[in-house]
Amino acid sequence: MVENHAKGFYNWYMQNTIIIFLVTFLLTACATTPVSERQALILIPKSQEIAFGKQAYQQALKDQKDSDDAHLNQVLQRVGRRIAEVSDMPKLDWEFRLIESKEKNAFALPGGKVAVYTGMLRICENEAGLATVLSHEIAHVIARHGAQRMSQQLLLTGAMMGASISMRNNTQRNIIMGALGLGVLYGITLPFSRGDEGEADQIGLVYMAKAGYDPEEAIQFWQRFSIVKGDKNPPEWASTHPADKTRIAGLKTYLSRAKYKYQNIKLKHGLGETFNLPAEKTDKKEPEKPKPVPGVSVETFN
Repeated sequence: MVENHAKGFYNWYMQNTIIIFLVTFLLTACATTPVSERQALILIPKSQEIAFGKQAYQQALKDQKDSDDAHLNQVLQRVGRRIAEVSDMPKLDWEFRLIESKEKNAFALPGGKVAVYTGMLRICENEAGLATVLSHEIAHVIARHGAQRMSQQLLLTGAMMGASISMRNNTQRNIIMGALGLGVLYGITLPFSRGDEGEADQIGLVYMAKAGYDPEEAIQFWQRFSIVKGDKNPPEWASTHPADKTRIAGLKTYLSRAKYKYQNIKLKHGLGETFNLPAEKTDKKEPEKPKPVPGVSVETFN
């Protein structure tokens, strides 16, 4: 009888100890996102997240061609640096690359690794439009959305945490690359959730304003982008990205805070330089893009 009571007490003690440990672990793993002040569960050490981001960046761009346009590269560096410097992680090893492609897209990876396709500049039209894109991507890095998604996927799959996570483990590698937005087929879109996208818009709007760019241009940018995309997007209920109308409405709700920041900075760039781009050539022989593969593709801008 005494032995049964002892076993019962031991089991009760172990169960409660595990529960307390898990609760403590999850509470300490919660991080507060700058600007939005949202609580987020992040189980991945920042140093490891950055290392994964750098590896993924190299793989994603190894077959891509950098733009030879010295002036546009200079503009990209200028706008990118201004935003990075006013972000909540100014000391990251920020890197901005302009990729020669008709793709109207951009992406960012942990560690401050950002890429913009030249096709996107046509939608941007000016520096403030480019600031809209870059601040949104930089916001994904600051909010650590890749690490959040990686944490969720690792929990769901029961994968090991901490130092045991490795790119060498094929299962974990697919989880890591999928969470960061990269997989077997590079360049395929696998966007973040609507919540992450909305948060990146909110944070990005404040950053572009603090960097001296008129935040109202973000609304104009998305209106231009919506016209170019036309009816190509799936209905909002079937897409992880918010519909353009929803996104614009959300940006308008964040605009007052961004405008306040913009009005109170000394150095304003307004819309900045307007891009003078040659007419876009149409190439009917351009190869068809590979189809998206669920779970192994890339988070990108649109």
